[in-house]
Amino acid sequence: MRSTPLARALRGIGVGIGIGGACLAAAAAGGAASCTARSHATTPPRVVELYTSEGCSSCPPADRWLSTLKGRSDVIALGYHVTYWDRLGWPDRFASEQFTRRQYEWAARQGRGNVYTPQVLVDGLDWRAWPRLPDTSAPAAPAPVLTLTREPDGKVLARVEPQPANSSQLGGYWAVVEHDHASRVRAGENSGETLRHDHVVRLHRAVPAFAAREGLVSRLDVLPGAASNPRRIVFVVTRPPTEVPLQALALDC
Repeated sequence: MRSTPLARALRGIGVGIGIGGACLAAAAAGGAASCTARSHATTPPRVVELYTSEGCSSCPPADRWLSTLKGRSDVIALGYHVTYWDRLGWPDRFASEQFTRRQYEWAARQGRGNVYTPQVLVDGLDWRAWPRLPDTSAPAAPAPVLTLTREPDGKVLARVEPQPANSSQLGGYWAVVEHDHASRVRAGENSGETLRHDHVVRLHRAVPAFAAREGLVSRLDVLPGAASNPRRIVFVVTRPPTEVPLQALALDC
């Protein structure tokens, strides 16, 4: 594992992500097709985040493990590629300064002085026992009910149903992930290797905090991806300020 010091104060908060629910084809107005997924209130999926880099020699085993989570309804996996190993000579084409900040922000909330790759978070907490996942436990309170719908115009609508008895604030974010990527690495620690990636986060977008009793309706306008790299749209509901995931859902259609 490799580490880097927490060298600067960071602003903003954003964490989490999702699966669960069935994807259904339904008739929409005008004869167009739409598709919908609905969450399970009693058994939210695990949100598994991997912070990784193509420039890190310790990361390929974690990338391969993340790929084994494809097709599971009890897990939503997110692969965030960070930028701080690009200096070793191989710029990771999936890396984003936004994802690097996200990892540092998580460390700041936890009072930690460093970050590392590969780092796995499960439901917002550092988890070093992968490939095993934590035992599933029932949530202390019913999770928010979440629905995702692809509308006839191509936009995706997220609806968090109101919780009238809940006086707290909630947060959330969108993530767009892609599967079946491969990179032939020509420099750096992984020079000569072909690295394969699934669950690659290509877009992460937070939504403003909202009152649980009022619920939320949010729309995401995202262009279709390449046929060779299937996309899924994820929405995660979180609890500020810890940003621990409370509910998550993915749409594969």
